[in-house]
Amino acid sequence: MSYMVTIEPTGEQIEVEEGQTILDAALRQGVWLPFACGHGTCATCKCQVLEGDVDVGAASPFALMDMEKDEGKILACCAIPESDLVIEADIDVDPDFAGHPVEDFGAEVTDIINLSPTIKGVHFRLDRDMAFQAGQYINLIIPGVEGSRAFSIANTPSQADTLELHVRLVPGGAGTTWLHNQLKVGDTLTISGPYGQFFTRKSDDKDVIFIAGGSGLSSPQSMVLDLLEEGDSRQIYLFQGARNISELYNREIFETLEQQHSNFHYIPALNAPEPDDQWQGFTGFVHDAVNARFDGKFEGHKAYLCGPPPMIDAAISTLMQGRLFERDIHMERFVTAADGAEEQQRSALFKRI
Repeated sequence: MSYMVTIEPTGEQIEVEEGQTILDAALRQGVWLPFACGHGTCATCKCQVLEGDVDVGAASPFALMDMEKDEGKILACCAIPESDLVIEADIDVDPDFAGHPVEDFGAEVTDIINLSPTIKGVHFRLDRDMAFQAGQYINLIIPGVEGSRAFSIANTPSQADTLELHVRLVPGGAGTTWLHNQLKVGDTLTISGPYGQFFTRKSDDKDVIFIAGGSGLSSPQSMVLDLLEEGDSRQIYLFQGARNISELYNREIFETLEQQHSNFHYIPALNAPEPDDQWQGFTGFVHDAVNARFDGKFEGHKAYLCGPPPMIDAAISTLMQGRLFERDIHMERFVTAADGAEEQQRSALFKRI
């Protein structure tokens, strides 16, 4: 059995199978609905039911209050139709968004590389091409681990039959522990994708600032490589933050790209270099390196931020103090289960941030 869900104000219709969430059905049919966490804690996908019956599912009471349920509010990532529905969503699709439908893929491990003491590069060969935009992510099914885990794609869309992920070992994390300790070359896992609204706005001709921390380098790596591959003429800046030299992975790739492309600038920053590192570059946090390079003035740029929440928050504050505002700041927070639902909450002041 399936149900038809009409999404206002666009009038688009999707078919939702019994037991399937509205969000999953929409993404698999190439219909965009706003979402972030995907599991009922952030309220980004909140919609209004205009007609029909629905099971609200496992929505967090903090993201969907009882009063809102009584008013017909739902979270699309949790809600399961019990009849044909008409819903109203806050749809604001970026014109640069390609809207590739989400699909399932088989992914065979072809290589596992130690990028740093805590981060592995895992390479897959897909069972068929996957269309995606640089900056998007996939969900990975890990044997014996409940649910799925999200990882940003580090390779370019032109490499449609391969997948490169940067996996940081999260202390106590069942998924990343399995990937670090048990995954082997030749294993085949299931992925779904692409997901996300983190991608380069290629129609905007502003110069571009990428700010990455930890394994948050994966999305900016894909985005930078994609822009350079296409011969983009804008000035492109990549700021990579790490604790010390051993954690500053893929440095050689970007130093080589800087030599090959006059419009690409690579600025690494170490906040706690070891004495043996003999570090001659910027010492401090990555947002401080950004501030120093631009003398605190960011007008006329687009900024893309990817990394742990403290880095993201510090970078946003720095950029906004330098007159760069919401419309030109795009971000992807790397939030783990250990960070808790409170880290998933959206800002009360800004729609995207």
